[in-house]
Amino acid sequence: MALLTPLFAFLYHLPQVYKWLLKPYYVASLFMSVAFLAVRKTPGICDHLATQREDGNSCDFDWREVEILMFLSAIVMMKNRRAITVEQHVGNIILFSKVANVILFFRLDIRMGLLYLTLCIVFLMTCKPPLYMGPEYIKYFSDKTIDDELDRDSRVTWIVEFFANWSPECQSFASVYADLSLKYNCAGLKFGKVDIGRYGEVSKRYKVSASPLSKQLPSLVLFQGGKEVMRRPQVDKKGRAVSWGFTEENIIREFNLNELYQKSKKFNKAKGDKVTPSQFPPVLEEEEEEPEQQEADSPGQEAETKKDK
Repeated sequence: MALLTPLFAFLYHLPQVYKWLLKPYYVASLFMSVAFLAVRKTPGICDHLATQREDGNSCDFDWREVEILMFLSAIVMMKNRRAITVEQHVGNIILFSKVANVILFFRLDIRMGLLYLTLCIVFLMTCKPPLYMGPEYIKYFSDKTIDDELDRDSRVTWIVEFFANWSPECQSFASVYADLSLKYNCAGLKFGKVDIGRYGEVSKRYKVSASPLSKQLPSLVLFQGGKEVMRRPQVDKKGRAVSWGFTEENIIREFNLNELYQKSKKFNKAKGDKVTPSQFPPVLEEEEEEPEQQEADSPGQEAETKKDK
């Protein structure tokens, strides 16, 4: 069962994985992650490599290399237990695969190790993970607009994400937050984002630290009537964030999104009922019946007047 669960998860997300493989960043990362495997197993190249195997087969892993790869697998499994999205799973595999490759290449030949390490540094400086560009119902704030929007209508509930573009956690969370906005956004419940890496004043005003050491990014804050009601992750007295998983299930449960959405639907209905009389005139049937009724009553009134005369 422990082996089937990751397999089913991989097959479920296979369309997304296929899309990633078409992007240059993931193609290059894939080749760099399997670089040592390719060098060790490629005929014509592996024949000239050093080995510590007793049989002298330089095209196969020795025991120490197997230990390093097994240790890599254990670390990846531990890190992926806290991963939220498939992007984070793939990112952890790529990151620790590169670390293992650096160790294996330095152990094999210091020149190959230096070459691979240089390639990793150049790749890190020149290539960035692709940002989420899918559909969303999110309003982006600046330091000048966030206060006005939160205070504009006290009946509107806002869920605002405080993020920074350089944060890998924020990049991975972008797709989750976008999906929530597509499901729950309405006139009475809205979603917003503000880049505190760009607007430092907002970071100080709402007490969200942009430091990587604080681990407060991303932060979700619920506003009602322009005032903060709750936030995740919570911050202790020392200013450090309490560990909290930014999964879709946790956000729906902690922020009571289903209940907020139902209340917002009632707000939409009440708002629609209030607008309807101004948009539509009274029912015409009742107005059309009045002339007919007057015409029906008019002969009787004339008869009464004649009779009186």
